[in-house]
Amino acid sequence: MSTGERRVCLLTGASGTLGDAFCQAYYRDYDIVAVCRTRTPAVPSQLEWYIDPLAPDATVPENDSRVFVVRSDLTEPGEVERVVDLALARFGGVDLLVNNAAHVRLHPGGIVDGDAALDDFEPHFALNVAVPLRLSARLAQRCWLHAGPENRARNRNIVNVSSISGSEVYPAQTLYSASKAALNQLTRNIAAEFAEFGVRANAIAPTTFPALVPTEQVARAIVELDASAVSGGVYGVGIEPERAAGSSLRLAEP
Repeated sequence: MSTGERRVCLLTGASGTLGDAFCQAYYRDYDIVAVCRTRTPAVPSQLEWYIDPLAPDATVPENDSRVFVVRSDLTEPGEVERVVDLALARFGGVDLLVNNAAHVRLHPGGIVDGDAALDDFEPHFALNVAVPLRLSARLAQRCWLHAGPENRARNRNIVNVSSISGSEVYPAQTLYSASKAALNQLTRNIAAEFAEFGVRANAIAPTTFPALVPTEQVARAIVELDASAVSGGVYGVGIEPERAAGSSLRLAEP
């Protein structure tokens, strides 16, 4: 069960660049259910933990905040439901859902270069749109739907990790861009529907990280949204570098 003091975060894509950075920066602040397919984030978990080589039997403080790793291919039938059930069994509830797992494959030759882009349509939309939809729905059905006062008291919410590609046109990114645009609109609709039982939904749309914006800034944007009261927005991250010292967020264009 959760300690009651820390918020419970269900994070997908935990072994990717952003997921790993989020876990490293915030595993002491959140009880994290870290969902990954293969690699685990570089923090203590039930699968691996820190040991002092000079005192192997000594207590290492970092191990008090182990993340709970769940290995899963969320696109497989029944896996979303299994992950939700494990998170609820482990912690009793979820306060923050971060849909970060993503499929991206570029097509330099465009969508007319053979069947490559056509074959990649389903993988893009399955992970980038269908999985966030299913996770949001299952969490609502199994945890949030009839808990309005508790949801509002704990400021429960969803943060979908989108991309600047969802509103801008970039070469070779047609399918990825389309899936992120769909995720943006899904976020707005979930926010409107879930407001009835006190759960917010927003998205962040960062520019390229870590090349153009530090990954730590993108992770911080998730935490800023978690602590806020806003809902139904898609927020750019790293679009205005001069604001990096303040808020990480800027409301993106629809």
